[in-house]
Amino acid sequence: MKKIEINPLTRLEGHGKIAIFLDENGNVDEAFFQVVEFRGFEKFLVGLPIEEIPRTVSTICGVCRGVHFTAAMKASDGVYGVVPTPTAIKLRELYFNAHYVEDHAVILYACGLPDFVVGPAAPAAQRNVIGLINAVGADLGREVLRKRGLAVKIFELLGGKPVHPVAAIPGGWSKTLNEEERKDIEDWSEELVELGQLTLKVFEDVVLKNPAYMELVTGEMYKVPVNYMGSVDENGYIAMYDGTQKVIDMHGKELYSFSGMEYMDYISERVLPWTYLKMPYQKKIGWKGIVEGEGTSLYSVGPLARFNVGKGLTTPLANEAFQQFFATFGGKPVHNILGYHWARAIELLHCAEKIRMLAKDPEITSKDARAPLGAVTGEGVGIIEAPRGTLIHHYTTDQNGIVTDANIVVATTHNKGPINLAVRKAAKHFIRNGKVDEGILNHIEMAYRPYDLCLGCATHAVRPGSSPVEIKIYNDRKELTQTLKNF
Repeated sequence: MKKIEINPLTRLEGHGKIAIFLDENGNVDEAFFQVVEFRGFEKFLVGLPIEEIPRTVSTICGVCRGVHFTAAMKASDGVYGVVPTPTAIKLRELYFNAHYVEDHAVILYACGLPDFVVGPAAPAAQRNVIGLINAVGADLGREVLRKRGLAVKIFELLGGKPVHPVAAIPGGWSKTLNEEERKDIEDWSEELVELGQLTLKVFEDVVLKNPAYMELVTGEMYKVPVNYMGSVDENGYIAMYDGTQKVIDMHGKELYSFSGMEYMDYISERVLPWTYLKMPYQKKIGWKGIVEGEGTSLYSVGPLARFNVGKGLTTPLANEAFQQFFATFGGKPVHNILGYHWARAIELLHCAEKIRMLAKDPEITSKDARAPLGAVTGEGVGIIEAPRGTLIHHYTTDQNGIVTDANIVVATTHNKGPINLAVRKAAKHFIRNGKVDEGILNHIEMAYRPYDLCLGCATHAVRPGSSPVEIKIYNDRKELTQTLKNF
């Protein structure tokens, strides 16, 4: 039996590989998405004061730094039993939305769009951000980079650093805004809205108007019907910074909702012996295996999942695009995973509009940016919608606020099962009769890129029931398949 390996994977954060096994006719018998690095941040955090945790976890990743910072900061509020002031929350949201804009921009233009702008079967040396700039023109590329840089300026102004922020304090935010800074952010926000509109225009011109690409976007080869989870506000609209977690099935029916520490009643993380990335599933359904469709306990998070779960976006331009999204697909929920790219572009515009709204809020320059701390409760959970999907930070502490245990459930971890399904489905569709070339392998890689993987973020602990040294990366298909059957 022939084995094909895609190693290393490209245009993602972290290190992984895909193992594809062909039968005697040269067709795909099985395919596995394997993560071959281990980080272990959950153990690094034990023994630290909770107020140091946001600054520490921001170093998990140079791309995802703002979201770990924010989720941990919200958890620290819980440990100290404090509710931030309205101004503190608005400053946090302003910072968070700036992070969204710069993150979504880099992922779209550097990781996702090259497959469409340059072409999915183009030479590998051209399928990158440089090839994209060559295709769209240096002027447009320069303009996108400059506007994205304005979001980084906001991130740095509020967070204290352009990469790993330092402004978090339990119950508040350490950096207030003066009127001059507020006016600068308001001016920059206009350009960020333009960046969102430009990105949607690029997606429309390159993808939506291309019949061949729309066959991929709407086709069965990139369709993964599972359950979906995302955060919504009290009116059912998508909520990024704070909301209630809602789960729907593959038909759009609500299964349940939860918040805070209730997540432990609804999510379990299965340890797999062939990858360092755990596979979460819906606890109340129970483990059903790596399967899609009716009755699966696997679920997706991220832009497409948020769109499926929420009734809309709270800003006018983005909500109009949200409605167009579902009109194009013919209703919801949408299971076509290349739709993640389009949803990501719409979210970029939404967050730019949010920045503009917050910058115009008169309360944003108030100096009342910190609430008095309460007594140490010993436990806190911070849940946000990170660009990649739902992110959970859960900490327990002693009476002095020193961390005794940590659990981090990252968006890429939530998506582990659907990613494996997507890779398997794409491999079975594109590899036929033993024919494999560079273009075909890239079409298979296109199955994980919509999920915007951050594997370094997602491999923190292998628990319960196993430790990193017990994990084996299987290379033999028979041995691997037998191991899977034992689950």
